[in-house]
Amino acid sequence: MLKKIPKLLSPELVRVMMEMGHGDELVLADANYPGHSLNSKVLRYDGIGIPDLLDAILELLPLDHYVEHQVAFMAVVEGDPTVPVIWSTYESIIAKHDAEATIKYEERFDFYNRSKQSYAVVVTGEEALYGNIIIKKGVIKA
Repeated sequence: MLKKIPKLLSPELVRVMMEMGHGDELVLADANYPGHSLNSKVLRYDGIGIPDLLDAILELLPLDHYVEHQVAFMAVVEGDPTVPVIWSTYESIIAKHDAEATIKYEERFDFYNRSKQSYAVVVTGEEALYGNIIIKKGVIKA
């Protein structure tokens, strides 16, 4: 055990976040997400919801303010009547850790393509529809 590292974070996920460099992206994927077919580096967090995991990750991971949007949500597919209620929860968590962060709503297949280029995908047990999120790592300023 170490001080100040949220207990929800596994040693493997902390290692991945430490390996990531400025501009690398981390995907937090819901339980329906095709993570293994999109990226070779997949961590499993079955049974854990994204809100708690996002909050724990943002305790350690700075967001990238050298880009227009630090976070991406998977946009609702055209014609789908779903209203993603989870988004407001994510927005509150993000604002708690970084009040200046902005969010882009990424079309489903564009989101998948970004996942292919991401540093890692964390597949969770999140069941909320359109619960997928990408966060871009920034720098720690002296």
